[in-house]
Amino acid sequence: MTVGVVMLVHTAFDRAEQVARHWSAAGCPVVIHVDKAVKKHRYDRFVQALADVEAVLFSKRHRCEWGTWGLVAASQDASELMLTRFAEVRHVYLASGSCLPLRPVEELIDYLADRPRTDFIESATTADVPWTVGGLDEERFTLHFPFSWRRNRYLFDAFVDLQRRVGYRRKLPNGIVPHMGSQWWCLTRQTLSAILQDPDRGKYDAYFRRVWIPDESYFQSLARLYSTKIESRSLTLSKFDFQGKPHIFYDDHLQLLRRSDCFVARKIWPHAGRLYDAFLTDPNRAMSRQEPNPGKIDRIFAKAVERRTRGRPGLFMQSRYPNLGWENGMTAGKYSVFQGFSELFEDFERWLARATGAQVHGRLFAKRRAEFAGGQTALNGALSDNAMLRDANPKAFLTNLLWNTRGERQCFQLGPQDRIDILWDLSRDPNAQISVISGAWAVPLFKSNANFADIRARAAELQKIESGMLHTLRSPDVKARIRIWSMAEFIEAPMEPLQVIIDEIGQKSLRRLAEAPRLEPLAGFGQFLQNLKNQGMHPYLMGDFPVDTIPRHPDTPLRKPYLIKK
Repeated sequence: MTVGVVMLVHTAFDRAEQVARHWSAAGCPVVIHVDKAVKKHRYDRFVQALADVEAVLFSKRHRCEWGTWGLVAASQDASELMLTRFAEVRHVYLASGSCLPLRPVEELIDYLADRPRTDFIESATTADVPWTVGGLDEERFTLHFPFSWRRNRYLFDAFVDLQRRVGYRRKLPNGIVPHMGSQWWCLTRQTLSAILQDPDRGKYDAYFRRVWIPDESYFQSLARLYSTKIESRSLTLSKFDFQGKPHIFYDDHLQLLRRSDCFVARKIWPHAGRLYDAFLTDPNRAMSRQEPNPGKIDRIFAKAVERRTRGRPGLFMQSRYPNLGWENGMTAGKYSVFQGFSELFEDFERWLARATGAQVHGRLFAKRRAEFAGGQTALNGALSDNAMLRDANPKAFLTNLLWNTRGERQCFQLGPQDRIDILWDLSRDPNAQISVISGAWAVPLFKSNANFADIRARAAELQKIESGMLHTLRSPDVKARIRIWSMAEFIEAPMEPLQVIIDEIGQKSLRRLAEAPRLEPLAGFGQFLQNLKNQGMHPYLMGDFPVDTIPRHPDTPLRKPYLIKK
């Protein structure tokens, strides 16, 4: 009694030859199917290379395109040849040319000899299969699929849509309950011969010929009719990513493959010489005789899928970047944005840096350049202050800045005089803390001593821009931590909001502020605003600001009366 191996080969013929000799040397006959798409001269050279091995045969060739009937037909013909020519075979193991035995073949033979009537084939109903990708579960059995999904995607999708519209449903052959699973199975002679010699095989073949991806459902469904004992699992380690594409194993996966205790693994990179040497030629390759348990390494694959689809916060990978919503947060850490503070307070950046220990920049999105802290022209990661480079992708600029400086709190200024395209992204970033003093842009205009007509036009422009910014920040979709004060409201009691902001940044131990930033001189500012109103421009964003901030009748203590003696 022994095990027969059916190999489906279409590339990497030198590795397929190496593995076929390995199977044969252990006493396992091998039947090889070579894809008909392979050129005849390459096929003939491959056949000639194995001509000296008596236990290796070649079956009738079929064109094996992914998701088509050719893969099933190739498995059928190769299996029939195996059962006909090798009477001693009691289990047939289906493998590919990229499969690699991980344990001594003798262990597989003994393992199957202890289970002479057990079929190892992953077989689950469509309702129980979580891994289907592409939106076709039950429909792959009830619709026709005459067009190739890879070569004629338009016709494939159009024909599926047409069948859905007209309500077409195929009738399943009597007795068939559709099952799905891995195409890499190991069936007993009794079950496999029953499938291949069934009087209704023509009916079943005609039905599955128009099923989508029949190699994952033909044997999986029919085995349920004839098998007396099914273990719904594959003895081949075959892992797939979240898109349904197989993981490829390389040299650095050697210890991972050893830990799996599986008999065979696919898909092996053809140039992974270390793997082939370790498992095919290493005399110390034998492992403990344990039950195959790929679950031991599932945690590693799950972590790899999470890293691929989620990644680290604030780090965009090529595999996720084009897909909206695939990013794991826009930024790598919390940061603070200030609007109106540098206009209202003298030397605000230096004061904030002393009070918090954070890195405080100027106006990162100023129109001329990015004003990095300390007047730097380049920041961590060679991030340039060049405005053209920054404005090509403002979101990426901010993401890079926060990723390159992670571990240190970043603060910067943003106002209506800057490039504000980034504001939409800022408002939807949970890591952002945005503090706004509305109307503070009027202070530099007040101090400018420019022509009043120019001041009026500029004030109207800035107020319109800031009004739009405030509308964005008050949107119901906002996720950032946002605080907004009018200028009049803020200067009435500036210490309380400043204390809240400093506490939230939290770089230093929490304590009460010992000093406050110095306010810009505002004597005459109320009259300045009134002049704007008189000229027809209504400055409403700074709040209810009095015309004269200095009391007309200050309260002075009365002089004590005294007597003068003559």
